[in-house]
Amino acid sequence: MARMHTRRRGSSDSDKPAADEPPEWSDVDADAVEDRVVELAEQGHSPSEIGVILRDEGVQGTPVPDVSLVTDKKVTEILDEHDAEPEIPEDLYNLLERAVRLHDHMDENQTDYQNKRALQNTESKIRRLINYYRGDEIDEDFSYSPDLARELL
Repeated sequence: MARMHTRRRGSSDSDKPAADEPPEWSDVDADAVEDRVVELAEQGHSPSEIGVILRDEGVQGTPVPDVSLVTDKKVTEILDEHDAEPEIPEDLYNLLERAVRLHDHMDENQTDYQNKRALQNTESKIRRLINYYRGDEIDEDFSYSPDLARELL
């Protein structure tokens, strides 16, 4: 798949090994994993950070290589069941953070045309994601503005 804002083709990524069940060395209870996921979410971690923490630290000292293999649910599904999901989807939140950083940079460096274009591309991606999430994840009347992004963060 091609990249959105360049003429180059996309880079190929490595694939995760195909597995239907968790490895033998990771014999963690599914309920314990769900409890740990909710606990980490309440501490303010994003779903991707939760996955990394569970991979590195694990539950009760045992690493969890893949939450979905243990629980048959994704991290976001677990958070949705326990009403602990973030108010803004993670990908949109990351783009909003980037836009705020770029706005701050552009206030100090008005003639930085390369980052001006990067800001335009980022705001374009934000508007696309808002249209995608509108109604399900975010309100129908939600619209992007730099001031609103600064307030949300």
